[in-house]
Amino acid sequence: MYQNYKNIELVKPGGLELKDRLVGVQRVTKVTKGGRAFGFSAIVVVGNENGVVGQGLGKSKEVSEAIAKAVEDAKKKLVRIPIQKGTLPHEQKGKFGGARVFLKPASDGTGVIAGGAVRAVLDAVGIHNVLSKSQGSSNPHNVVKATFDALLKLRSPEIVANERGISIEKLFNG
Repeated sequence: MYQNYKNIELVKPGGLELKDRLVGVQRVTKVTKGGRAFGFSAIVVVGNENGVVGQGLGKSKEVSEAIAKAVEDAKKKLVRIPIQKGTLPHEQKGKFGGARVFLKPASDGTGVIAGGAVRAVLDAVGIHNVLSKSQGSSNPHNVVKATFDALLKLRSPEIVANERGISIEKLFNG
């Protein structure tokens, strides 16, 4: 799932205190010759509010079962996101399908300026100060995946300095 990204650290859920956030539940209908068959799909974001986050999708005939499946799916896809002083290391754009998300670091006291699905992901990661703009599709599935796209492209100063073969001081001063 994350093969297109560099420096992605997958995390095992054991020993982490994960909190789950329900992003959305949709009622889906399958029309058959015998009538309509109703089901539910749920998208959930889980995180430890300290840089580890995952998203999952669950489908079932029951809402609670769909949510439980989504939480289990999300726990299988946990990744570590670089956070610096409660915000992002740099601004980043992400896209998935028709959804586009722009994330920008903010100073202390700004809070999370984000709507619906983006807010759920950023809260689960543990980012406290950020500015964001969501454009294009407002479909929660695509917005969550676009937000993950932006977060997975983030690189910490340590990684950038290491890739360039210079010290962190030289990276910022030079």
